[in-house]
Amino acid sequence: MTHRGFSLLGNLAVVNFPFDAKLKDKKKFAEEILKSNKSIKTVVEKSEIFKGRLRKMKTNHLAGEKTKEVLYRENGCTFRFNIDETYFSSRLSNERKELAVKIKKNSEVLVMFAGVAPLPIVVAKMSKAKKVYSNEINRKANQYAQLNIERNKLKDRVELLPGDIKKVAKKLKEKKKTFDYILMPRPQLKDSFLQEAFMLSKKGTEIYYYDFCMYDGIPLIVDKIKNEAKKAKKKIKILKTKSAGELAPYKIRCRVDFKVV
Repeated sequence: MTHRGFSLLGNLAVVNFPFDAKLKDKKKFAEEILKSNKSIKTVVEKSEIFKGRLRKMKTNHLAGEKTKEVLYRENGCTFRFNIDETYFSSRLSNERKELAVKIKKNSEVLVMFAGVAPLPIVVAKMSKAKKVYSNEINRKANQYAQLNIERNKLKDRVELLPGDIKKVAKKLKEKKKTFDYILMPRPQLKDSFLQEAFMLSKKGTEIYYYDFCMYDGIPLIVDKIKNEAKKAKKKIKILKTKSAGELAPYKIRCRVDFKVV
C-alpha cells in the first residue's frame, strides 16, 4: 500500500526519493516516518529497480532497526521475506484474491514465477484446490516459500517445484503431468513462457497470463498468445482481458485469461 510517499511492507517502509535528494534530507524524512508511524520499525530507500529474472531490488537503510526482513500480512495469510533478496509486490494483493476465487474445488494449480509463494498460499487458503504447485528459480525465494508454506499450515496442499520453469516443464511433461489452472504472474522478460504453459495444459485448462504493455496494447498481447497457441497446436478461447495496475505513465501490467478448448 502507498502512504505519504512511501510503500509499506509489514513494519518496513520503502521510500522512493528524487535522483538529486541529499542524504541528510533522506534521513530526516525517514526519522519523521518513524516518529509519526509507531508500527513502522525500519525505513529504507529504493536505490535500484527490480532487475533480471530473479527480480532483485537494491535498498539502502536510512533509519530504525537494521533489517531487510519483513513479516507481511494479506488475505488472511502471513509471509516472511528479505526485500533485497526476493521479489514481493503488495500491489498484487487484490489480484491474488481475485485469482483465488476462480479456482474450482479439487483442482490442481501451477503457479509459475511464484517468488516467496504469496499466490500459491493465497490460492490454497481461499479456495478448495486439491494441490497448488509453486515454481520459482530464485533459491533464496524458495527457502522463504517453504517457511511461508509451513507458517500458513499448508504443507499438505502447497508443494514447491523449484528451478527454471523450462527444465521443470520438460520433466513434468515426461511424466504426462497437466494442470487445471496455470497462473503466470510473469516478470518483465522477453520470453513469454507460453510454450511451457501449453506443454502442461489439457482440454479445459485455464491460463491466467500477465504481461506488460502500453495502455492500448492489450490486443497485441492477445495476438501473441493466439500465435503461441497455434505453434503449440492448441485451440484457445479468450475469457477476459484487464489492466492489473499502472507501472509508469502509459504503461500497464495486463492480465489475459484464456482457456484451452
